[in-house]
Amino acid sequence: MANKEILLVADVFANEKEIDKEIIFQAIESALEAATIKRYENPIKARVSINRQTGDYTTYRRWLVVEPNAEINGDVEFPGSQILLEAAQMDNPDIQVGEYVEEEIESVAFCRIAAQTAKQVIIQKVREAERRKIVEAYQDRVGELITGIVKRLEKGSVYLDLGGHIEAYIAREDMIPKEPVRMGDRVRGYLKAVRSEPRGPQLFVSRTAPELLIALFRLEVPEVGEGMIDILAAARDPGSRAKIAVKANDPRLDPVGACVGMRGSRVQAITNELAGERIDIILWNPNDAQFVINAMSPAEIQSIVVDEDKHSMDVAVATDSLSQAIGRGGQNVRLATELTGWELNIHDAAQVDKNHDERAAKAKKEFIDLLDVDEEIADVLVEVGLNNIEEIAYIPVEEMLEIEGFDVELIEALRSRAKDALLIKAIASEEKIETSEPSPDLLSMDGMDEELAHEMAAKGIISVDDLAEQSIDDIIELPGMSEERAGKLIMKARESWFADDKG
Repeated sequence: MANKEILLVADVFANEKEIDKEIIFQAIESALEAATIKRYENPIKARVSINRQTGDYTTYRRWLVVEPNAEINGDVEFPGSQILLEAAQMDNPDIQVGEYVEEEIESVAFCRIAAQTAKQVIIQKVREAERRKIVEAYQDRVGELITGIVKRLEKGSVYLDLGGHIEAYIAREDMIPKEPVRMGDRVRGYLKAVRSEPRGPQLFVSRTAPELLIALFRLEVPEVGEGMIDILAAARDPGSRAKIAVKANDPRLDPVGACVGMRGSRVQAITNELAGERIDIILWNPNDAQFVINAMSPAEIQSIVVDEDKHSMDVAVATDSLSQAIGRGGQNVRLATELTGWELNIHDAAQVDKNHDERAAKAKKEFIDLLDVDEEIADVLVEVGLNNIEEIAYIPVEEMLEIEGFDVELIEALRSRAKDALLIKAIASEEKIETSEPSPDLLSMDGMDEELAHEMAAKGIISVDDLAEQSIDDIIELPGMSEERAGKLIMKARESWFADDKG
């Protein structure tokens, strides 16, 4: 059957929607197949083939070749659309299961009803093709800045018109808090994801991502765009404050000054773009401690203690700079932590000094009492950073030989006395545990029996508070203990914690 209207429909839709004409032809074939199937009372399968040059189309009824179904006496489950392999091979010996037997039948006219059906299928196919086209066009642009016009607002979320019937979506959580946005505003964002989804947005944009800040500096500061300056990290409290770490690849270049610009023009342009967000530009340093000092600016740091194992730093600042170092609501230290990757603990320098003096005095007394040394040697041990007899007992001799005035004989004597003192402490601790009696509150606790309470006391768990501090693994080895019972006992012991919180 010839139909020039089909060619006309394909041309119009392909041109208007900028969609491959093949997709339109496939949609019309699907619509004609649906119209053909509706003419039959029982379900069938049909295929329509359109000649792409003339618009002629032919319709075929199809039967899927299947094996006999043993459950229904070797017949087929759907006679209207299936045929047994044996029957199909009578006409075509080479046909296999899963292939189709086809028979040409009368085609339906491309009439108003068929056209309406075709239109719905075409619209759906066009939408799918358009969405696929958007994904293909933007999937390589993830990580870039994109600009659009605010098309509509929905409960704090924003839809941007990028032109060419393309929309981008900024979720409420990706919008800068309290940023005034109106219909028609031009908005920039960071393209963080492109997802192929049957419905809803496909381009996901953020105005809160730290990457947006980096992209804006790359745009506003030519030295960054050209690779003369690297931005190594960024941290943001969107709309309020941000920090970026910069490094110059040319030693003659001032990276901070270049990012600030003449009279602050460059950084001010970015601040205006981000709803007034204040930006601290931090000089990166390969020394982690120095980098943290830079990141904590404008607060002045008096001392830093680095704990490599916990990947944290104890930062001491002057009392009058404490609030500045922490920032409003902990903002400054939070951003510095995010920027540097180190967990930063801020302390009052005066309190740190006081605690240090107290620890030093305690250590000095312990050395004098347990190691039988005079004040002069005790002072030296404290000054070199030794805080307890455990350290003296096990510190390598080579390290202690670096202490001025210490020889092998003195060191061995100190190590021997320290080990003896540790042994005495351990024996005393064990004796105390062995003679310990469970407290009345532990004995009377729900779920506890006297035998178990004494077993716990032998392990140093004397009271309900002691039990509350344990984990299941700590008590699971006790006689008659199961994981479930251990969990119930510990939670019962911790009831006072929750009662205190509610109070």
